[in-house]
Order: sequence, then C-alpha cells, then structure tokens
Amino acid sequence: MQGLHSFYIKKSVLASNIGPPSYPFLGCLIAFYRNHRRLLDWYTELLSESPCQTIVVSRLGARRTVVTANPANVEHMLKTNFNNFPKGKPFTEILGDLLGCGIFNVDGELWSTQRKLASHEFSTKSLRDFVVQTLQEEVENRLIPLLEEAMETQKVLDLQDVLRRFAFDTICKVSLGHDPCCLDLSKPVPPLVKAFDSASEISAMRGMAPMFVIWKIKRALNVGSEKQLKEAIKLVHGCVLEIIQNKKSALKAETKRVDGDDLLSRLLSAGHDDEVVRDMVISFIMAGRDTTSSAMTWLFWLLSKHQNAEKMIVKEVESMLGNGEKGLDFEVLKEMNCVKACLCESMRLCPPVAWDSKHALNDDVLPDGTFVRKGDRVTYFPYGMGRMQELWGKDRLEFKPNRWFQEPGAENGLLKSVSPFKFPVFQAGPRVCLGKEMAFIQMKYVVASILRKFEIRLVSRQQPVFIPLLTAHMAGGLKVLVKRRELEI
Repeated sequence: MQGLHSFYIKKSVLASNIGPPSYPFLGCLIAFYRNHRRLLDWYTELLSESPCQTIVVSRLGARRTVVTANPANVEHMLKTNFNNFPKGKPFTEILGDLLGCGIFNVDGELWSTQRKLASHEFSTKSLRDFVVQTLQEEVENRLIPLLEEAMETQKVLDLQDVLRRFAFDTICKVSLGHDPCCLDLSKPVPPLVKAFDSASEISAMRGMAPMFVIWKIKRALNVGSEKQLKEAIKLVHGCVLEIIQNKKSALKAETKRVDGDDLLSRLLSAGHDDEVVRDMVISFIMAGRDTTSSAMTWLFWLLSKHQNAEKMIVKEVESMLGNGEKGLDFEVLKEMNCVKACLCESMRLCPPVAWDSKHALNDDVLPDGTFVRKGDRVTYFPYGMGRMQELWGKDRLEFKPNRWFQEPGAENGLLKSVSPFKFPVFQAGPRVCLGKEMAFIQMKYVVASILRKFEIRLVSRQQPVFIPLLTAHMAGGLKVLVKRRELEI
C-alpha cells in the first residue's frame, strides 16, 4: 500500500482543475445531463484522464462532489481520517425513510453501538453453522430441483431472478427466522419482495437525481414516485414488525428460544426495542440479498464467455469433494481458492456497489492534493477503480482470475493479499462489511453446487447493461438454458 501511496503523491495535482466541462452558475449540469444514462463509464473516462485519478464535479442543484479511484484517497477516507468522513445527513436523508436508524444508515455513537452488537453476532460459530445449514437446505431442496426441472423441460430461466429469490429466502431465514418461499416459481412474488424492490429502486433514484430538491418536493406533496415509495416502505416496515411480534410471542411461549439461531432471535433476546431491531434486520436483508445475487449473476455471465475459468472451478470442486465423498461444509468452502479468485475478478469488473459516498465534516486535503471543503460529498468508485490501468495493468478490462493468485497459472495456489483500498467492494477500515466472509461462503456454496451438476448457457450473446442502483443489477435479467454437466473421467 505504501508503494501505491508514494506513486500517487509523486503525481499529485490539485484535482479541483480536473473534471467535466463546467460553466458559471450551471457548473457541469449540461455535461451531466448528456451523460446521465452512462454515468459510470463517463466518470471512469474522466478519472482515467486525471493524473491522480480524482475529479471534482460541481453542478447546479447538487453538492460539490469529489470522485476518486485513487487507493491512497480511499484509505484516507475509510481509515486514516475516518471520523471526518461519515455518511452524513445528505446520504441518510436519501435512505432514512427505508432504513431508519439501521446500521447502514447511521453515524457516530448509534453506528458504533450497533456495530459492536452485530460484530459479536457475526463472529459466533453458531451463526456460521446456521448459515451453512440454511444454504444446504435451500440449495438441495429448492435451487437444485428448480434447475433440474428447467433442464428437463428446456425452459429458459432468468438466472438473475432465480439468484435474487434464492438470496432473499436465505437472508430472511438467517436474519428473521422467516421463510418467504420466493424460490417457488409457481407462486406469485410475495408482497414483501415487491415492496423491497420498489423501495430500493426509488430510494436509489433519489441519490441519482440531477437536482435533489425535486424528490424532496414530491415527497412533501406525496405524489409520483415518492407516493409509491411511502406505500412500499409502509408495507416493508409492517411486514417486518409483524414477523418481530410473532417471534416475540413464540419466544415468550417457550421456556427456551425458538429458532434461536437467527439474528432476530438473538437481537430480541438481548432486549432491544422493536423499531431498533426492525431497522437493523432490514439493513441486513438489504445488504445480504442484493449484493450476493448481483455478484453471482455477473460471474455466471463471465464464466459463460470464459470456459477455461469455468473448467478450473469444476476441477477444484471435484478434487475437494472427492467424487461426492465429502460435503460442502465450512472448512471445504473456505479452501476453495479458484472459486474465490473468479468471484473477486467478477466483482472487480462488476462490483455489486458501484460507488459509495461520504460527506466531509470539516475542510481536508486528500493525499493526492485534492482540497475537500466542509460539506463536500466524497465518493470512492469501485467500478472505475477496477478499470484503472494504474491499478490493474493494461489487461484491466479482461476477465483474468489468475491475477488473484500469488503465482500466475497456479490454479490451486495461494491467493494474493490485495489491499481493500485498491479493491473496496466490501468497504474497508472501521466500516468494512461484517458479512464479507458469510457472503463468500454463500456465493462459493451456490456456484460450486450449480457448476458441479450443470452447465449454464446464455440464450443471447448480447452485451448486458450494468444498472447501478443501491446495488447493481443486469438490465433485463440473465436468460439461460440449463444443461447436464458431463464430467470428464
């Protein structure tokens, strides 16, 4: 990391002079409108042209925004000067109606208290074992039979939809001890799922609005998308509170805990208020559902184009399971380095969270010399960072899982230790994702289970569109056919 820091210091410039074309009063509003449908690639192009991979964006109706793909700046924001870069009121306003005072939407003492509580729960062996048990049940009893049926009937599946349903079932079981049965495609999508989707999308669009005052006016008047958001949030909060009340009743009716391995039982047993618990579990569901399904969707798309990487995964899975003699337990999953390398490479190119923003409490200067004013929005940009030649080399746009191994070509070798400030898909510093290892376990379990039995083949070879809302997804889904995998003898 020190080498990267020194590299950027040598190239230090004042990024206030770097950015899109701007005009008095309007700022870059014209350029922003011209590129608002391709913001990710536009920002990536601007950052690539910047000597320090940092730009400043100022436009009418929005805060001055510093966007960076510089690891030294990311480390400064997320670790070195962490206290000066909270999420801030502008961010918490956007998601506050949905997430309330949940851990992903608060700062300061409220965040610290919830972080300590969640950190303890996520570190317990009992929760880890419960997650693996839940994965086993959901994969063997629902996911595999669903794929078997699609294979036998030659039915086209939207794999993105299937993975999102799977992830929602799994995270609801782990967080709430509640089974929404989303993976039963014969049934309509549960209202809770539809409400979550609607609330997430509209909340994300608040953050992407060219002028924030527009959504605030719509909310005050209770019209349009803001009216839809209010209705969706009412349903989400109501459903979760009903689950909480049912869980409390069950706990009181028994001399011992009922389904006590889930997070909801643990939080209620600790004596927390209903609304605090509601906000925490909604945050967990939001993070656990969309991020893993997004990462796996893009991985399956990339693997369909890179058969050698897929074969590498299948070979690793077969060798570790000993032709079915072993099961996918925690210890086996932990050692699946090929699967992890492919996941990391996929998330480098298609990160589940394309960007993340903080707001400066006080004036500051980033390591590359960029001046940050009090109140500025400061955004680090994983999508763009994965495309920076300075970070990943000339082959940065290619899918190459081998770049994650200590020795190139060593398929079963040790993985490199890559700085989280260069690859911040799970954040870094004090707010690093608590569910990181749990997410890898889930994704490894699903990817290994599917590829061991099936070949996933695309219906269309057309380049999919990357849509960055709260978490990224593939426009139109991922349409696939499922084939039986014939293992080489």
